[in-house]
Amino acid sequence: MQTIVALGGGGFSTDLDDVRPDDYVLSLARRPHPRICFIPTASGDADSYITRFYTRFSCDGARPSHLSLFRRTVEDLEGHLLRQDIVYVGGGNTVNLLAVWRGHGLDEYLRQAWESGVVLCGVSAGALCWFEAGLTDSFGKDLRTFHNGLGFLPGSYCPHYDSEASRKTAFRQAVASGGLPPGIAADDSVILRFEGTGLCEAVSTSPSRLAWRVSLQDGSVLDEAIVPRSL
Repeated sequence: MQTIVALGGGGFSTDLDDVRPDDYVLSLARRPHPRICFIPTASGDADSYITRFYTRFSCDGARPSHLSLFRRTVEDLEGHLLRQDIVYVGGGNTVNLLAVWRGHGLDEYLRQAWESGVVLCGVSAGALCWFEAGLTDSFGKDLRTFHNGLGFLPGSYCPHYDSEASRKTAFRQAVASGGLPPGIAADDSVILRFEGTGLCEAVSTSPSRLAWRVSLQDGSVLDEAIVPRSL
């Protein structure tokens, strides 16, 4: 089974007290004491982010590790990733993340891991990276389109759809103009689970938060709400 989990926002990155998003991710592992590896590339391997990861996942029987590429200590990247049950990618700069991954060959190793059944998970930039395209603030404060995502999942993606007002407007305009292919957007607190390349489930820690399919029909942008199951 090929599983990808995309968080619109939330999880241990922003709230260590609400364990529901992270417990949901752990529940998808194929064993009771899962190996979970954090990849903090998008934050420049920020020490504080890595500390938050270990604070959250050094419990519940999980076996956490992290993979730093700016201060690389793991020699066998492929082997390390293939030994995991879950790979969790943090938020930050999407463009830098992808460039560094490709320089180290991590893009191919992650595809191998995904195809072998390792659950791939991420928040914000760590969710956007799995898609073909999307919006990013990687180049500065203005949102820009990009089209060189890993492409494990088809179409475009937009996180933080409700919490950053400019994202919703920019995403809809990009789809309307053809600057982005149709895709899916997620409010903060919404988690999307894909099996293969199809959306299998949406869950949320907040009943007011939604996901959206954003498409172009007869020249107009259509937002189709996806109501998540409450965690």
